[in-house]
Parts: sequence; structure tokens; C-alpha cells
Amino acid sequence: MKALLSTATGGPETLTLGELPRPTAGKGQIVIDVKACAVNFPDVLIIEDKYQFRPERPFAPGGEVAGLVAEIGEGVTEFKVGDRVIAGCGNGGMSEAVAVGVHNAYHLPEGHDFAEGASLLMTYGTSIHALVDRGHIKEGDTLLVLGASGGVGIAAVELGKAFGARVVAGVSSEEKAQIARAAGADEVVVYGRQPFDKDQSKDLANKFKEAVGPNGANLVYDAVGGDYAEPALRSIAWEGRYLVVGFPAGIPRLPLNLTLLKSCDVAGVFWGAFVAREPVRNRANIARLFQLWEQGKISPRVTETFALEDGGKAIAKLGDRTAVGKLVITL
Repeated sequence: MKALLSTATGGPETLTLGELPRPTAGKGQIVIDVKACAVNFPDVLIIEDKYQFRPERPFAPGGEVAGLVAEIGEGVTEFKVGDRVIAGCGNGGMSEAVAVGVHNAYHLPEGHDFAEGASLLMTYGTSIHALVDRGHIKEGDTLLVLGASGGVGIAAVELGKAFGARVVAGVSSEEKAQIARAAGADEVVVYGRQPFDKDQSKDLANKFKEAVGPNGANLVYDAVGGDYAEPALRSIAWEGRYLVVGFPAGIPRLPLNLTLLKSCDVAGVFWGAFVAREPVRNRANIARLFQLWEQGKISPRVTETFALEDGGKAIAKLGDRTAVGKLVITL
């Protein structure tokens, strides 16, 4: 079968269209004929050997897919051949078929296409886990979202609004600000490109403080890292929760004296490990996402699609932070 392959450590330019053996369904698995595969920041990291796990090469990136069930493994009763499904797969999604465990596979609701379906699990699954399980969000909270025009950022904005929060979006351009406003953000802060000197960092902290209001942000959702982290932390509320989601701008160094002064919590968000360790809680979160999707309170925003052979171009756009919304590979 055709697959977009990583055969050597490196950037998107190292990916090549090649062949892999077609997978078979093991016990507790299904094989999916892939119709769409969303592109996420872990795809940038995994081909550079910078992600939490390193698949044996050659492998295809792509951690979440939508398609049709082609084969059923032993013990599987929830699905049948021909079902429309979405699933998390870790890697291997940028190929014509992938085998996945049923613990992280779901029926794709009618009325939603494969590109939308492929864009739900990782971004919205990460964000609901972050806001609910790690951030304990409640109605009336103020939520500051960094990187609010990307996949997880848009998900955080939409979910924040669905849960009754006032949402402040942080983005790097006016174009991205429009995306964040369309997702429901109440306020938007447009920040410049790092690196920041001391005065620039202080200026950004003041912009965040002005936007979140005098009581500060009850939750900071940081999907960016880098020089943006400290100014965001300085805008946090007393006993606020700082959610560590990702580092496309680099791994930050937080001054821990600020956590003491604000009596705030810094909480890591590792959705992939949560799925593996607590599948029942994760499925409850996904069920809640389906309800919000049906109610129109969330909606994956697919902004661009790519052919399988052009998947490297999509990954490059995430790597250089020019992507807006969700990028999807379609087959």
C-alpha cells in the first residue's frame, strides 16, 4: 500500500511516497481504509526523533484518521466492515490503511465528512482533557489561550466558550486574530515574534494583564511555550492553573517565584498518555465532545487539504507556524 514514509531523521523534506505492507487486524483491532488524516504538531516532532516515542523506520507519520472499517480483529464487537469511523493511531495515519485498537476508535456521526472527523480527536481530545481534567474549568472563569488559531488553540477557545468561560486569545497576526474571533474569543492579543528582550516581555505581560482583567486569568492554556510563557504566567489569577500543552516556540524556563506569588498550579497535559492510562475517562470526554459537536458548540475548522504525496508540505506549515486551523491529508 502507498504511504508517506520517514526513512531518515529530518524535516518534512525527508519524507517520500513509498510502499508498506498492508496491515492486518490483530486481537482487539480494526483495519481502517484511510480517507483522511489530520496533521498535528507531533508529526513535526516524530520525524525529527523529538517526540515521546520513536517508531522504527520506515514509518508513516499521522496520529488521527477517518475512514472505513476494512477488517475486524478477534474479539471486536463494536464495529463491522464498512462502518465510518475516526480513530487515534499514534503514527501510521498517512497511508492507505492503518490498524488501530478499538479503545480509541469511534463511529463517525452522520452529517460529518471524513476531513472533519479526522480533525476531532487529538485537538479537541487534548483540549477537553486540559480544561476539564487538568484545569477544572468552571462557568465564569477567564481563560487565556496561547496559539489560539491553531488546531488545539481553536479547540480550546470553542470549548472554553461552551463551558461558560470568558476567553482571551493570543495569536501572532491579524489574520489569525480573525480565526480566533470566529471561534468565539471575547478578546484577542496579537503578539510579535520572539525572541523578546526584557522590555518586550514586560510589554506583552501588560497586554495579557489588560486583556484578562484585574483579577487575572483563572486558566492559561499554553500551546506555544518559548518567550510567550513567562508573560502569560505573569497574567495568571490567584490560585490559577497554568496548562502546559506544547512547545512549538521552544521549551520555556518559568520563574518559579511567580508560582509562589500567585499561589498557582502548573499542570502538564499529555493526552496520549491519558488515553492509554485511563481509556474509560477518555471515552467519556469524547462522548461529551460528540454532544457538543451535535449541538453546534464545537466544529473542527479544516482550512486546507493536501494529497498524500504533499503531506510534507502540510507538516512544514505546522513546523514554521504558518498554519491556521486544521490541515488534513485526503486519500
